[in-house]
Amino acid sequence: MLKLIRIATVLMLAGAVLLVAPMPAQADPFGDTRCDNNPSAPGCDVTAGNPGGGGGSNPGNGGGGRGGDGKCRNPSGEEIPCERDGAWAGADGCYYSPVDPSPSTIAALGGQPAGEGGWYMRTCYGDDNAFGSVVWIAGDPPVVSPAVLARQARARLDLPRVVIRMNPPGDQLVNLPAWLALDRGSWESRSATASVPGVSVTATARPVKASWSMGDGVTVTCTGPGTPWASGTNPAKASPDCGHVYRRSSAGAPGGRFTVTVTVTWEVTWAGAGQSGTVPGLTTTGQLQTRVQESQAVVR
Repeated sequence: MLKLIRIATVLMLAGAVLLVAPMPAQADPFGDTRCDNNPSAPGCDVTAGNPGGGGGSNPGNGGGGRGGDGKCRNPSGEEIPCERDGAWAGADGCYYSPVDPSPSTIAALGGQPAGEGGWYMRTCYGDDNAFGSVVWIAGDPPVVSPAVLARQARARLDLPRVVIRMNPPGDQLVNLPAWLALDRGSWESRSATASVPGVSVTATARPVKASWSMGDGVTVTCTGPGTPWASGTNPAKASPDCGHVYRRSSAGAPGGRFTVTVTVTWEVTWAGAGQSGTVPGLTTTGQLQTRVQESQAVVR
């Protein structure tokens, strides 16, 4: 129903039936990166800003737009979608998208304003209706909403799958060091760039620590991917940077095996539009089952 109302409004505007006075406005300053903790689809929402823009007044200028939590809100502080039907939210709680009005529509709106700017469709939604109007926004074009750049960045900033290497290979033995390592591909920085005309933002995710839950109640925290065990290494030698010694067998665990879970924490930095920032807390996880046996003597 809303789409039908909006289409009707656009058709009215195209024929210059609806007259709306030009309303100068300016882009909201956006700039942030938010990350989620979904291990199956980790990603970062990257947004860009253009703070301190040129003349004009913010649409509505009533405290709406995007808050410090990365969400879009109306002037009452209520959360609203950052994008709706291809348009992005303004500070007044309405939605804006570029439009190319006909000469007759521009004439009906008072003529083409002087200076830089652009025409936009401004749509405000009610409980069961929508009202659209063409407005002139002076100065730089509004910054694309967080949701628009977020989708692009999320698709490009895919973090690698966590691949665990328990060394030495095979079953582990009580009282002998186990070397803990991740596949090198699981510990690589990833970058992605999201761009709109005039603004480009690059986000980089970098792994900073790996927390190993060994299944026996012990958690080992390492600041790197660990060193793979090499054939010929003394079995009694501990890993130089990431290891664990099991003190009991896994015989009493479900299936006779311990579940080893590794959680990698990523630090995400971003830079663009004259701003930069860091958002911690993004994680990826991996698991494997390992059997730990009692042994009096070991030959490898």
